[in-house]
Amino acid sequence: MLTRRQLGIGLLAFAAPVRGAIAGEKSVLTVYRTPTCGCCKAWGSHLARAGLSTTIIELNDLAPTKRRAGVPDAYEACHTGLIDGYFVEGHVPAGDIRRLLAERPTARGLVVPGMPVGSPGMEVAGVKPEPFQTLLIATNGSASIFANH
Repeated sequence: MLTRRQLGIGLLAFAAPVRGAIAGEKSVLTVYRTPTCGCCKAWGSHLARAGLSTTIIELNDLAPTKRRAGVPDAYEACHTGLIDGYFVEGHVPAGDIRRLLAERPTARGLVVPGMPVGSPGMEVAGVKPEPFQTLLIATNGSASIFANH
């Protein structure tokens, strides 16, 4: 069960990206992750190296956050980001997030299905990266290819 503090933080995180976009401030990606996930931390490091501002919120149960954000069940991953009214689910590259914010398509957000080796946060030394796609989730829940990697 969420505490009042966690609920308040979650509600502020949903509102903050919209305020920043309206005020012309730099957008902040609010990342929801569990405290023990190493690949989520590695993805956060990728975002920081790429110059994206992030706020990290650790929760034991991410399902309510994913539901509120509109992430389709079929595309759920180990972490969820929220920025300027969009969700960013899974190991989405920072460049794809920047493109999303620049183009501002009518959509729910971006996903990288699964946990492809070589995607940001899933790099493995000595292992060849797998090709993967970033998908754009439309407002009706359908998916289309946003980027190939």
